[in-house]
Amino acid sequence: MTKLSVNVNKIATLRNARGGNTPSVVQVAKDCERFGADGITVHPRPDERHITLLDVFDLQEVVTTEFNIEGYPDDRYMEIIEKVRPAQATLVPDPPHVLTSNAGWDTVKHGKQLQEICAQIHQWGVRTSIFVDTNLANIEGAAATGVNRIELYTGPYAEEYTNDKLQAILPYAKAAKLAHELGLGINAGHDLSLENLACFKSNIPHLAEVSIGHALVSDALYYGLENTIQLYKRLLTD
Repeated sequence: MTKLSVNVNKIATLRNARGGNTPSVVQVAKDCERFGADGITVHPRPDERHITLLDVFDLQEVVTTEFNIEGYPDDRYMEIIEKVRPAQATLVPDPPHVLTSNAGWDTVKHGKQLQEICAQIHQWGVRTSIFVDTNLANIEGAAATGVNRIELYTGPYAEEYTNDKLQAILPYAKAAKLAHELGLGINAGHDLSLENLACFKSNIPHLAEVSIGHALVSDALYYGLENTIQLYKRLLTD
């Protein structure tokens, strides 16, 4: 079964708009787990525009499923991973000023850097994942780094889905097939939603995990958090 990791960045964004602790990121994470989520994802950016460093350490104390920390692997990020030792560290290439992750790594150009980073994270007993696009050279480059998994950047899939879903999924199916052949676990994330998730799931074999935040939190405004998580889980188990 494909696991659902809920990204709670948007909960922190809502809280930060007013200050204080409403809504509570910690309580929402606990509720997500109680409602069936298989993991919690955060992306603690240096400007703390959503998830703060304090949030990360508070979540470390309460998350009982898989804790996934995304980020650009600078010294700050590596220090967080060393201290927290989450279940998974997902390496993204975007610098601090970028609004949201919008591209995968060039794993050929940055292969040596990523290899050294993954080796260090593995020494801390943490599973690694590299954010990549569907360029097959980048899939091969990821495998050469010794990473445990890739996370397929699904932004282009979501954009193309309403125009031609079969064309949209084709490069992802090819990328996933190669990744599996190379011994890589397969995660996916970015703009996956109730509309497009079933198609993605049914066409991507060996899909281990999806990380969903923006769409899931938005859906929860209409359907409620518990019901929304169950709707997403249902699409991942059918």
